[in-house]
Amino acid sequence: MWQTAFNRTGKTNTGILRACFLCGILVLSFGLLLLPKSASAQQGAGFRFGASVDPDQFYFGGHLGLGPIVEQLWFRPNVEVGIGNNRTLVGFNGEFTYWFPLARQPWSVYVGAGPALNLIRFDADSPRGGDTDAEGGFNILVGLAHRSGLFTEIKVGALKSPEFKLGIGYTFR
Repeated sequence: MWQTAFNRTGKTNTGILRACFLCGILVLSFGLLLLPKSASAQQGAGFRFGASVDPDQFYFGGHLGLGPIVEQLWFRPNVEVGIGNNRTLVGFNGEFTYWFPLARQPWSVYVGAGPALNLIRFDADSPRGGDTDAEGGFNILVGLAHRSGLFTEIKVGALKSPEFKLGIGYTFR
């Protein structure tokens, strides 16, 4: 299960951990550069979890709401770790979302898209025998969010991103 971080001898696989950490720092740094100063009070960080199809996995992760960049357009980078189907997938997603507030409702609908960097570590007993790949991907998403921070989201992936994801999460404001 944790073969991404540890090899069979129980020693830390520092190369993968270092790459994950550096990619995360790069995504978050890029997002902070895009953040307008006037929107700093509207930032939020949160967590997410759900299930994906192809690969069939459960995933968990975190995100930052950075924006608005212009009007209702936000940069929302996130990191998701998927476990299952003889692999561990760490996705660094640079997603942009456009928000549609519903009149006199506490809910908003949003749509978005963005590129992904996917680090895939195959289990030692899989046909790929412990290989690690770094692959590019692209996500298209739609979601429903409550002003309290609760949200649900559907993602469709292209290239080397999971084909379909259904998730739920919470953003702390």
